[in-house]
Amino acid sequence: MTGSILIIAAFMIIPLIVGLVSARQSQDTSEDFFVQGRAMGSVAVFFTVAATWWSAFAFLGSNATFYTSGPVYLTALAWNLLFGFMYYWIGKRVWFLGKRFNYLTPSDLMGDFYNSEALRILVAVITLVFTVPYLQIQLTGGAYLIEVASGGVIPFWLAALLFYFIIIVYVWVGGIRAIAWTDVIYGALLFFGMMYAGYYISSQVGGPTALFAQLASSYPAHLTMPGPNGNMGYSMWFSLFMIVAIGAFMGPQIWLRMYSVKSGRLFNLMPFLLGLAAFAYVGSVLTGYSGVLLEPGLENPDQVLPVMLMNYAPYLLASLIMAAGAAAAMSTANSQIHAVSTVVTMDIYQRYVNRHASQSRIVFIGRLSLVGFSLAAYIMALTVPGLLVTIGIAALAGTAQLIVPTIGAITWRRAHPMAAFWGLIGGIACVLWLTYGASVSNPLGLHAGIWGLIVNSGLFVVLSLVLERRDSDVVERFSKARQDYVAEYHPEQCDDEQIAPPQTAQAR
Repeated sequence: MTGSILIIAAFMIIPLIVGLVSARQSQDTSEDFFVQGRAMGSVAVFFTVAATWWSAFAFLGSNATFYTSGPVYLTALAWNLLFGFMYYWIGKRVWFLGKRFNYLTPSDLMGDFYNSEALRILVAVITLVFTVPYLQIQLTGGAYLIEVASGGVIPFWLAALLFYFIIIVYVWVGGIRAIAWTDVIYGALLFFGMMYAGYYISSQVGGPTALFAQLASSYPAHLTMPGPNGNMGYSMWFSLFMIVAIGAFMGPQIWLRMYSVKSGRLFNLMPFLLGLAAFAYVGSVLTGYSGVLLEPGLENPDQVLPVMLMNYAPYLLASLIMAAGAAAAMSTANSQIHAVSTVVTMDIYQRYVNRHASQSRIVFIGRLSLVGFSLAAYIMALTVPGLLVTIGIAALAGTAQLIVPTIGAITWRRAHPMAAFWGLIGGIACVLWLTYGASVSNPLGLHAGIWGLIVNSGLFVVLSLVLERRDSDVVERFSKARQDYVAEYHPEQCDDEQIAPPQTAQAR
């Protein structure tokens, strides 16, 4: 028990030390606090994107889904590739425009391109409303693990409070730089923790080969879709593939990681690296399926991993692996808390409350926002029940709707502000209605988020084709920026007479 408490203490002290060290390099400016002066290097970029992308949803929720619903979560191997491709294809363009026009939030890009204050506010509201529930599951997952690893000495409410407090302190002093440095440590711990947990637990039933042989004999429904509950077929496989990757990618925490990158060249390797990292889910497969044999009938499936570790692994090893899971939760929670504080500070406070605020005042308001949204997530963690994956997908379905106007902004001259606004309204309304109001939540087996994207895209395309933009100066400014991007990074696509390669490396 003493050893596990020491491991938990180390897990909490490490980010505090990192935060204090990183604070020495920090400058008291909004650009440094929110996007590290747009100078984040390759190692930090990969680990902070991967660690932010993986969360309690991945570490605990993946095990629980294999345990309860069969193989549908194997789509995670595919959605990692989709996420990596989007980070390369969309993220690189967002980064270029962010550096060209000094953007810090999703609302900055979309409000500027669509030249619409209403849309700017709507995007800010969507990012805030749908990020807080996802933040909730990080605190919930991290608190689960700390509670179990401590043998109940640290109860759930106190574990969540400690989790909240540690994040606040090191993000307060170090901003995104402290987050990125911590994510390098926690990202590596998370990857190897997921893999080794699955390998060790499966060894309790004779190893992977014996595990699947026993499942095929005793629980064959767990190996085929639509799974033992009969509701996780190919439609849900496709839904998860789309919604999880797009919803996470459109979260404000990933936008900050697009804006923070030092060089556009760093985007090129991300599909390969994130695809390679997806093999960590093999550990989740082994853990979840071993739980079907070793611990059937768990009341809370989200606890299948910590329960099996405590029952079948040496105590110190169990505590260390659970610290890796808590790292997954913390590495996402810190990014989300930081991201929502950025949205509140830049999209609401600076733009509508105090346009002439000093840089130090802006950073201070950002720090206060950290406390406020963390407190909201803490209260939700204590009072709002639900499986981590269920809550997570509902939140991601909302942020996923932002993909439609984003693609419009980076690719299409005709993209119209009214089309973007009403497309988002229609998509979000569809998600909320099918999730909370309709008698059938998944028509044709597709998640509400997919139907939201269909409605959103339809309204966006039709209205953009029908309506005509009158702000030609804005359209031309972005058209020129897109041409410069192509000339800079894809010169083979240039028409020599129309697009001349830039004379300076201004956006590198």
